[in-house]
Amino acid sequence: MPLLIVGLAAAACSPAGSSPSSGDGKAGEATLTFLTFETPNLDAAYWDAAIARAEKQVPGVHVKKLVAPSADRTGYAKQLLASGQFPDVMIAVSPSGFAESGQLAPFSEAELKNYTFPRSNPIGGKIYQLPYNTQPTPLVYYSKAKFKKAGIDAPPRDYKELLSDSAQLKKSGVEPFVVSGGGKDAFAASYLWTALVGTDVYKKTPDWMAQRRAGKVNFSDPLFKSATAKFTGLVDKGYVDKSGLSRDYASTEKAFLSGKGAMYPMGTWFATAADKSPMKDDIGVFPFPTDDGSLAVPSYTGGGMSVSAKSEHVDLAKKFALAFNADKQNLDAVVKADGAIIAEKGYTPPAGMGPVYRATAKVYEDAVKADGIVNAFLVETGDDALLPGMVDKSYAFAQDIIAGRKDADEVTKDLDDEWAKADTK
Repeated sequence: MPLLIVGLAAAACSPAGSSPSSGDGKAGEATLTFLTFETPNLDAAYWDAAIARAEKQVPGVHVKKLVAPSADRTGYAKQLLASGQFPDVMIAVSPSGFAESGQLAPFSEAELKNYTFPRSNPIGGKIYQLPYNTQPTPLVYYSKAKFKKAGIDAPPRDYKELLSDSAQLKKSGVEPFVVSGGGKDAFAASYLWTALVGTDVYKKTPDWMAQRRAGKVNFSDPLFKSATAKFTGLVDKGYVDKSGLSRDYASTEKAFLSGKGAMYPMGTWFATAADKSPMKDDIGVFPFPTDDGSLAVPSYTGGGMSVSAKSEHVDLAKKFALAFNADKQNLDAVVKADGAIIAEKGYTPPAGMGPVYRATAKVYEDAVKADGIVNAFLVETGDDALLPGMVDKSYAFAQDIIAGRKDADEVTKDLDDEWAKADTK
């Protein structure tokens, strides 16, 4: 972003925790700055109404909305911090880095009591972002018609069946897996890898990444390498559409919805786009299968509010954050717009959700009941995450695998090498 624009944006922001004398507050009120974002689905009207409802739950608070100028909300929060404009409250901003440097206030067990997974994404053992939204990443969305044409009457129940189904699809002239990873959307190239690490590594060793941080395991060890070899195997067998590396996220979604291939590994937010498409009744969904057929659904839970530890009104900021993330209308809007699965006790989705969302939610609910939720490799944050700087490099390694440039031995060695470079302790 040009410095001039940054300067103008910063100049438009009041200091965090500003007093009523700043001009935006009312007598007797504390003004809180709130960093958010706007999209076609979650537009200015949505945020204004949502803020107003939460304000009513916290008497004495007036909220001033700040809007991130791009999708990089975390980067913008860093700019605001550097200019002394760090917001009192922010949503969907990665807490990593901010928490370790003392910029964020942790939430207590009592404040987290109504969340389904209250210990999600700890940083130093503490929770700095309300874990309100679960996103299984990925599930596998598929065309029922293409499966039927290939002689497949049901989604695969284990990994052996997945390979068999992929072979049948390929024989019938259909691309088994539609993937992307072009341009700024390199992340989408990694989802088959994320699925396989979930089914083959995290299912067996839930604390694997914590062990990696402790130096007890390596990426080049047999467990992780074999999961990566399954990814390269899918590519080598011709089951992954390599042309997807030239497509961005939007064009790949369009490719699947226009019949480009049979299976689309993607996060649950795809359900809303699917339910708006003419193809909605043809789309099914299944969890990426394990070898033995047990459930292992990689998921990330987080995305909620964080609060500045340096705010003049930390307690009020936390009350506002909790009220905002508990508001039924706010939650319903996110479910409708982004296919969110709300991880708050007692919440029920709005009536009238489409068939793909309902099927998606059922896969998740079945996994919860079967204790089949695992971390999502490359998506997890905090103490469970890769070291800083490694995620983007891992996206590049996933692209290398799909392009056929690297095998499992090379990629896992590269990961260990990058870990050594990033490990500055």
